[in-house]
Formats: sequence, structure tokens, C-alpha cells
Amino acid sequence: MAAIFQGLGAAAALSPSNCFDSNKLHLHSRRSLSGRKASFFVVRSDGSVNFASNSRGHKAQQLITNAVATKAENSAASTKAGHELLLFEALREGLEEEMDRDPHVCVMGEDVGHYGGSYKVTRGLATKYGDLRVLDTPIAENSFTGMGIGAAMTGLRPIVEGMNMGFLLLAFNQISNNCGMLHYTSGGQFTIPIVIRGPGGVGRQLGAEHSQRLESYFQSIPGIQMVACSTPYNAKGLMKAAIRSENPVILFEHVLLYNLKERIPDEEYICNLEEAEMVRPGEHVTILTYSRMRYHVMQAAKTLVNKGYDPEVIDIRSLKPFDLYTIGNSIKKTHRVLIVEECMRTGGIVCLSSQDVPTPYAGTLEEWTVVQPAQIVTAVEQLCQ
Repeated sequence: MAAIFQGLGAAAALSPSNCFDSNKLHLHSRRSLSGRKASFFVVRSDGSVNFASNSRGHKAQQLITNAVATKAENSAASTKAGHELLLFEALREGLEEEMDRDPHVCVMGEDVGHYGGSYKVTRGLATKYGDLRVLDTPIAENSFTGMGIGAAMTGLRPIVEGMNMGFLLLAFNQISNNCGMLHYTSGGQFTIPIVIRGPGGVGRQLGAEHSQRLESYFQSIPGIQMVACSTPYNAKGLMKAAIRSENPVILFEHVLLYNLKERIPDEEYICNLEEAEMVRPGEHVTILTYSRMRYHVMQAAKTLVNKGYDPEVIDIRSLKPFDLYTIGNSIKKTHRVLIVEECMRTGGIVCLSSQDVPTPYAGTLEEWTVVQPAQIVTAVEQLCQ
């Protein structure tokens, strides 16, 4: 991500981009999902950890992490009445509402049907909508991603789930040469309203091949939008907006945030696909981040405040295109910027990022490869000297 910001020195001259305003879309109220039963840990947005009852697969036990054990300050939904959902449930609720609203919406991927997906985002949907709208596929990412793109060309609105985002490298040709370019190469004859989503990021001892961060891989593909959810509120809102978009959208979800709990509104809402979120206003330095690193930054922010610094934290959320209006206005105010991401270091400038090594399986070594709050505090102190 950081390589895109090589022109940050001119950020003061930035003007608002002509963004698609998804807030203008007509909204309809929908039902929420029914109850679920099984046992697992819940990490709340205030940092507390509870043992709860819900129907989850065995992988739910792996999602506990201190990376989310901090309050998501100034959350857009924190003071509103509504209902509490885990992040994976919020994704499912948004998906179910859109499937109710539009019969052209369908889901395909490995184990998305009666198993309910590797992290249970699609649980119960095959029973409700049938095997044709929630289609289990063979282990062949290039094939079912290409099938989804073809379905989008014919008028459907498919959601393609990668069991792990690292596996979607097998479909890089379809995503790059087909998904991103067909609208242009067909002279506008085809639109590709497809959502490609799935879990990624460094988990808890998932090993190198299951800990990939592919944001920088897809950043260079023309014709594709990219968003990364970080809270149950924006997970649902971004899912719904991505499904309604006429453009191909890649939705990045972090494996260690699926159990994050938050209260979201009962009323239907969507999030703008091209809008960053101001997480914490400040005066001294702008910190740009997204996904799981949002919580590392907020942990660091508490320490920085105690040291007398006033950081402004922005969850950029829209990875492509960037919300340069929000980012530019912040930098005009603070005159300093720090970028914190979980992607690899190569290609980044003025950036805290992961080490250029395959993610180790050993937990202590794995932690050393990812940016930690103490490093963020040190970097801000150096910037503000």
C-alpha cells in the first residue's frame, strides 16, 4: 500500500475524487439470521473475552488473539440501538439480506454450501436458497473463479469465496486478465458485478501458505476495486455495497477478526466503497492503516496519548481507490504520516510493515514478523521529533 503514497508530499493540494455514492441507493429492511448453537470464545470490541454459545466449526477455536483486545473507539455503530453480531455473522447477515433482495445474487466456492464455509460465513444459506444459488465447487480456484466471472457477464451477481485468500493466486489470471479488463476490452458491452472475498492475513500459527497478504498483489490490476473490513459494522456495510456495485470488488477479511463482536443497527445500511473511516481525530501525526492493524494502532495510540502525543488514526478501508480527500485533509492538518500495514515490507516507503520472510509456524517467530504496537509508538516518536 505504501508505494501508492509516494506523492504524499503533494497531499495538501488533493481535492475530492468523484466517488460513487452508495448512500444514494434505495434501502429495504430485511430479517436477521436465526440463532446458532456451539461453544467458542468471543472477543468483544471493548477487549473482554467471553466463552459463548454458538454454532461454529472447529476452526473458530483458532481465532482468539490479543490483536483485537482493544476498544474500537468512535465506532459508527457504538452508540446506536441494534443487535450484537460477530464479524463473520455480520458478513453473513449482509449476504443473506442481499440474496433476499435480489434473486440474481449467488455464492460459489469450496465448502460454501452445507458445510457453511471454512469460517461459517455462508452457514445455513444452502438450506434456505438451494444448491444452485449456493454452489459447492471442486478444489479448483481458477475454474470456479472463471465460472463466476462468466456468470457476472450474463447478468448474475456472484460472490466467489476463496477458502483462503492465498489460494486465489491460482486464479490470478482470471482475476487480472478477465475480471479486471473485460469491461474495457469489450468496449463496455459487459459489466462484471462480482465479489471475490475470503479470509487472509497472519493468523495464529497457520503456517506460511495460509498467512498470505495479497493486497499488494491485486493493487496493480486495473478495473478492480478493493476494500478491507475491520469491524462487524463495516463488514456488513461493505459486503452489501460490494454486491450492489457494477464493478468487480475484492473484499479482504482477516482471520483474526471474525470473532470480533459489535452492536450494529437494526435498520439496513451500506458503507461507501470509496470512503475511509476516521477512527480517532488528532493533531500531531496521521496514521493510515486498515484491517487487523487498526487494532494494533489503537493500542499504540493509548500509549502515545499518555506520552503527550495526539495521533489521528484513519482506517483507509477502501484500498482501491484510496479516499484521497480524507487522507489529504488529515495530512494538511498534521504534516506527518505513518503507514501501518500487514503486507510485506518490499515496495513500501515511510511504512511499518511485515518482514520479507515467509510467515513462520512457531508462534514467537510469527509475532516477530508482524508490526507490533511498541514499534508504532517508536515510529511516531521519531516522526514527531
